[in-house]
Amino acid sequence: MQLPEVAPIIGDEEFQKAIPAISAEDDPELDRPLESMAEFEKRQAAEATKKPGDAAVTSTIEAQPPEVGGVPVPALADGDSVEVIGDAPITDTELAAPLPPLENFNVEPVVFAEAEDADANRAVAYTVQVNGLAPADDSTDVDLADLFGDLSALYGGDGKADNAAMVRARLSADGELMQRVLASEGYYDAVVATRIERTPQPADSGNGKAGAARGAASGEANRGNRGPIVAVIDVTPGKRYTFSDIVINAAATVPPGLINDNFPLAIGEPIVAQRVQGAEAAIALKLPEEGYPFAKVGQRDILLDGATGDAVYTLPVEIGKRSRFGGIETKGDLAFDAEHVEVLSRFKRGDLYDSRKVDDLRQALVATGLFSSIAAEPQATGESAGDDTEYVTMLVTQDAGPPRTLAASAGYGTGEGIRLEGSWTHRNLFPPEGALIGRAVIGTQEQGIGATFRRSNAGKRDRTFELVAEATRSNYNAFEALTGRVGFRVSRDSTPIWQKKLTYAYGAELIATSEDDYDFDLGRRNRDFYTILGLTGQVGIDRTDSLLDPTKGFRVTTLVQPEGSLAGRFSPYGRLRIDASGYYPVTDSIVLAGRVRVGSILGAARERLAPSRRFYAGGGGSVRGYGYQELGPKDPNNDPIGGRSVNEAAFEARYRFGNFGIVGFVDAGQVYRGSTPTFSNLRFGAGLGARYYTNFGPMRLDIATPIGRKPGEALVAVYVSIGQAF
Repeated sequence: MQLPEVAPIIGDEEFQKAIPAISAEDDPELDRPLESMAEFEKRQAAEATKKPGDAAVTSTIEAQPPEVGGVPVPALADGDSVEVIGDAPITDTELAAPLPPLENFNVEPVVFAEAEDADANRAVAYTVQVNGLAPADDSTDVDLADLFGDLSALYGGDGKADNAAMVRARLSADGELMQRVLASEGYYDAVVATRIERTPQPADSGNGKAGAARGAASGEANRGNRGPIVAVIDVTPGKRYTFSDIVINAAATVPPGLINDNFPLAIGEPIVAQRVQGAEAAIALKLPEEGYPFAKVGQRDILLDGATGDAVYTLPVEIGKRSRFGGIETKGDLAFDAEHVEVLSRFKRGDLYDSRKVDDLRQALVATGLFSSIAAEPQATGESAGDDTEYVTMLVTQDAGPPRTLAASAGYGTGEGIRLEGSWTHRNLFPPEGALIGRAVIGTQEQGIGATFRRSNAGKRDRTFELVAEATRSNYNAFEALTGRVGFRVSRDSTPIWQKKLTYAYGAELIATSEDDYDFDLGRRNRDFYTILGLTGQVGIDRTDSLLDPTKGFRVTTLVQPEGSLAGRFSPYGRLRIDASGYYPVTDSIVLAGRVRVGSILGAARERLAPSRRFYAGGGGSVRGYGYQELGPKDPNNDPIGGRSVNEAAFEARYRFGNFGIVGFVDAGQVYRGSTPTFSNLRFGAGLGARYYTNFGPMRLDIATPIGRKPGEALVAVYVSIGQAF
């Protein structure tokens, strides 16, 4: 590739004319020959040995400039071709002092205040020492030493650090922490000083020259090992400030003393940050509960008098307009409309605004399980509600979540076998809150499928309506059955999110079942078909502190089921059952729990009852130590046949440590042929259980053995499930 020719900016002829000519005539030094190295060194030596007043030499040198190769050296800027540098005077006497003898020379290294140790990056041990905190600690309601220790970086390091620099950093942070801790209790003038001390290293046991030699040899190796570091914090608390006046700038409220009566600070008490913040939070909480949804607590001002230790506290409060509930509006990704939100609310138009009722509505919305997020906030309308109040609109912002859920559970019990249950739920297939649930059970002794339509909050808060259809096959020692069931139920039940003190349920069901039973007249098992129409009524009282893992309180549930057989002539009878349980916390980690159950069937002989409608006892939710349905009357094959009455009792001692627990238990119970439980011939079981506590309830493993075991009864029974036994 050939580059194009470019014309020069300045031609050669013009360039040569611009440079002036230089010749030996103009500067004779250009033709002078260079001085040889020998001549140069000789001249330098003469310069060095020259003495002041040596006129001949000086004159000669000055008269004859030095030459290099016979050519004189050009003059310097000042016109001199030779510079004369004399000896500098000695001003430091130590420089002229004789050296000390070698044997008297001190070889100990100099230690500077902020010197870096040779082992600066080696792990070091330290201790913490706090001085002067006791006077302030004794004057406060909190333990300042413990509070500081809980937050301290030094104490948090457990006396170990990677290097000394880390100890200094922790000490600096703890000094600032101590200042804040003292200020939080009213000690605003506190002075906190920090320093690092080193404990002395034990002296070498050697002596004389041998000891000195060992010390010199090991000096570098032991450098930095001068004993543990002590991080010292010196505290001077100073005076503690107290309130000399409290001023709250707010408009008049209804009632008039609403703010002052709910503000816990008083003149004369010390300034404690936690109490100040708590007092302001109390006002911010109380005003919205009493009809002021838009109240705002402003920025406090505390004026300190350093001379007297007095403080003037001023707090501005904007109370806003006193309001009443108006309408309900909703926006966002809706799961249901504003009309259904109104069903969930516990307030009506015209009620004085109360933030607790808004929180209750928010919790009810969360309990539906239909939202990813939900918010309920008051919106001013400016519409007068009379009595110097205004209506507010509750704006509910919805963000609907995934409506479908898959769930599964598993359990095992001796006599009951393995039981797996799975379900599919669409929680809002028929809005509002109309759910469709598909259910399947697979087990060694039970299989079944079912479908349930359930509408929650059906026309009223906390009321549930259900339609159920299911088919099951059961194969137990007591009976083998093929059963179809349809029914409806209206209830007010507790859930893990929303536990209720009073629950109820009522409904009806139609059951068609083919079951086998032992016929004592024929001496064999005989299959029969039963058609049963029944009603259900249930009332429960729950005063416990948890649905799945109660630690205190009691529960009582009563179940009444009038039923009748439709095979042949109508044969009515009634089932009655009462369950009660109580819980008592001995300590924070030990709970005593007990339960009783009494049941009776009135109006029909045992032989006219379908085997699945009789009472049984034994198993994980009944009397542990025995197989499922194992207690009570038996046929000649030693299989249970059920009875018309039952009584059970259980006692547990539950010990929890962290997420684990141990349970010791004793159960008792029996089933009787007659309709009245006689509490005789009770059978007992005892055992131990293990618990693993999760956020949805405890997982349970119980191992029990029957007391007074009879032939055919297992030595050990095992039960695995979710939730406490009761």
